[in-house]
Amino acid sequence: MAANDTVLLRSLELRLLRCSLPSDYPSPRPSLNESLPQFAPAFPHLHSLLDDAVSLIESGNYLQALASSPASKTLFSSLQLESSESAHRFYSETLPECVSSFLNVDGSEDSVELGYKALIVMAVGVSALLAFTQCNITGPVANIPLIPLVELSIHKDDIGGDVSTEWEAWAHKELMYVGSELSAKFSNLQYLIFGKTLLTRMKDVLFQGDFSTIDGVRSITWWLARAFFLHQKLLNERSSTIYDMLQVLTHESLLYMGTLEKIKDYWCANEDCSTILGMLHLEVGILELYYGRVDTSKLHFESAALISNYNLVVSGALGFRTQHQVEPKAQLRLVARTNGGDTVTPVSHEPSITDNSPLHANSETYEASDVMMTPRFVANGGQSKSVEQASELKAVHQALVLAQCLSIEKNARKDELQTWEMAPYIEAIDSQSSSPFILQCLCNILRVRWESSRGRTKQRALMMMDNLVESIYNHSPGVAQRLYYCFAVNMPSIPALRKEFGDLLVSCGLTGEAIKIYEDLELWDNLIFCYQLMDKKAAAVELIKKRLSEKPSDPRLWCSLGDVTNDDASYEKALEVSARRSARAFRSLARSAYNRGEYEKSKLLWESAMSLNSMHPDGWFAFGAAALKSRDVDKALDAFTRAVQLDPENGEAWNNIACLHMVKKRNKEAFIAFKEALKLKRNSWQMWENYGQVAADIGNFGQVMEAVQKVMEISQKKRFDSELLERVMVEIEKRVDSNADLASSEVDSAGCRETEHLIELIGKILKQIVQGGGNAETWGLYARWHKLKGDLTMCSEALLKQVRSYQGSDLWKDKDKFVKFAHASLELCKVYQELALRGTSRRELFAAEMHLKSTIKQAVNFSDTEELRSLVACLEDVQAAIKAVSLPGA
Repeated sequence: MAANDTVLLRSLELRLLRCSLPSDYPSPRPSLNESLPQFAPAFPHLHSLLDDAVSLIESGNYLQALASSPASKTLFSSLQLESSESAHRFYSETLPECVSSFLNVDGSEDSVELGYKALIVMAVGVSALLAFTQCNITGPVANIPLIPLVELSIHKDDIGGDVSTEWEAWAHKELMYVGSELSAKFSNLQYLIFGKTLLTRMKDVLFQGDFSTIDGVRSITWWLARAFFLHQKLLNERSSTIYDMLQVLTHESLLYMGTLEKIKDYWCANEDCSTILGMLHLEVGILELYYGRVDTSKLHFESAALISNYNLVVSGALGFRTQHQVEPKAQLRLVARTNGGDTVTPVSHEPSITDNSPLHANSETYEASDVMMTPRFVANGGQSKSVEQASELKAVHQALVLAQCLSIEKNARKDELQTWEMAPYIEAIDSQSSSPFILQCLCNILRVRWESSRGRTKQRALMMMDNLVESIYNHSPGVAQRLYYCFAVNMPSIPALRKEFGDLLVSCGLTGEAIKIYEDLELWDNLIFCYQLMDKKAAAVELIKKRLSEKPSDPRLWCSLGDVTNDDASYEKALEVSARRSARAFRSLARSAYNRGEYEKSKLLWESAMSLNSMHPDGWFAFGAAALKSRDVDKALDAFTRAVQLDPENGEAWNNIACLHMVKKRNKEAFIAFKEALKLKRNSWQMWENYGQVAADIGNFGQVMEAVQKVMEISQKKRFDSELLERVMVEIEKRVDSNADLASSEVDSAGCRETEHLIELIGKILKQIVQGGGNAETWGLYARWHKLKGDLTMCSEALLKQVRSYQGSDLWKDKDKFVKFAHASLELCKVYQELALRGTSRRELFAAEMHLKSTIKQAVNFSDTEELRSLVACLEDVQAAIKAVSLPGA
């Protein structure tokens, strides 16, 4: 490719990318081709077509660039349509073949001409994506034709209103091929499919050849990632199919443009390359965050901050939060610093980029609460009464602030503390004199979510949301200005925003207004909920049946009807009309089968549902429960593992994984899983008990002690595991005996300290148990503990209480109980003998003799047992000791 044409092509590609990533420089920078000497392109006609299409996109005339520009007419000049052609054939065969024919990679064209044609295809595809974005994300909502090429003669005379509606219905179904339904009613869905088809076909055609053929269109993977993410935002569930595709595309984007050097080499060293690279990392981070990959997204956000020479620090400062506050109080505050540590200096913004006047809260909104939108911070650490002014941030830095705020929303526990952790980030944007439209929109959405959770600001949140929805439909600012930074933040779609408004109305008791929104967006589940609140379930059923008469092939309607009527036939019908592609219908049938006790059938249905969309953590958990009930341990373990991979905070799933590893005798894996489960379910004594058992199995007796303590703490000392304490005591006695047999130089000092620590812990636990009454086993353990400590007197008292715990009317009839009683009696008598040897008193020996005689006399039913013979032998030893002590001089 000639060097001059390479520069021209890359300049046009950069202009196309800059439509969504404007420069933060206060004055217009020269474009790439304006900064170089002028020269004639090798293909002036193609250059003119491309330049005209890019100019239309830059001005926000997306439909014109797509359907009526000279570039579009040239691209589709060979497109042949039959009046009977279906939407499926057009988008799967006719349109891709048209792109391949236009590019003609296998022809005799040189790389320069191919480069121009490839960019023309990309420009038309991008215009379709941006037209869809305008209608469903940024606004203002425009009434554009349902079919992208309706303005061209190839369609204008052949496509009628009924056909357009039929094609749109096909697009609606086509976008659900990933196994997830659309979250609401969206408009102009064909534009998204049209743009994805052009970009995908162009990439496939060019990548078939040598890598150098895409040397002028490296941003194609970036645009394709945006297209697939737009598709994901239409769905009510995360799609594993789309996520896998996004992983490939973002990897390729970072491969081609992942460093400043690559961007400078590809475009120009004079360009603001740090903004481009920063936005790339920011968009990839937003993608990862959307799918719950918090750690990965954090790395990309950190990379974006480092590239932008920017750092966020949350600190404290004195300030006023309410209008009537007299004394300043400590407030959280976001401080923006450069990586060198200095506070960011004020930066002016281009008015055309940062005009957010339509989103400024009017005085009525401000007066709805006495809580100020942003706190007034006191300068000089409270020594001065003057108010400190906030520093100005570049738009790219504001996007980073919002990304960090979204990360907190995703990662932190959903409680009141979470919203206050997000507050400094929201207030940092609101304190700016100007922000791009999309950034201010998202900031207002986050503020509404925060303030709607507080009684003092809920009315203001409702008014702000009303203004926000209205601003989306206003014509100011213009279409092009609204696109800036649209892909750099997770801006919800217009239907999602309206749904959130409806939810807020319901929470405020305005159910009637919310019903209008839900019905317009075809949110049947929310509509059913509202009707149930008003005790009008029959009205909900009637409404769904009415819509089914109009749209009998809508699986969402059939599933909603099944939810409200609890009829499996509706779910079966949903599977039929969706060609068995409705994951929701499979899930509903699986739950129904599980509730009926048909666990094998439920397992198979869950397997079908998860094969359609594997990014559903609750589905994997239910799949695991069904597999467990049907005794398929391997599938249950796999399902619960997939559940925690998607939702690491699912404590029940971690617990089930640990229990299944226990069943399989995989103690190390069970121990690790229990540790994760207990991070999330610390008040479950059952988990702590199982954790203690597994810890004992792997020899981690320190964790056993912690588990026993937690069980007693949770159960208020009413529950303890004597067998587990017995295992710990045996281990301690083994260690003590082992150390006693070693020379002092051979003893492991660290092991001795651990053993001493275990002795102290088990002593405290046993003392707590026996103080509450205890049982025979715990008194025996308590006696052994005193023996380890060398206190035989307390040991004898504990053993005496153990013996008395066994005594009762059924002792002489229950052989097992007698055996335990006999062993305790033997231990008690041995301790009595040791005490007698240490002193001159025969009192302990007489007590032992009396106890043994009484026991032997009453144990006539156990005369043939080894335990009774041991008791008789012990009595003889005691009597011999008494005689020895009674002899003169003894």
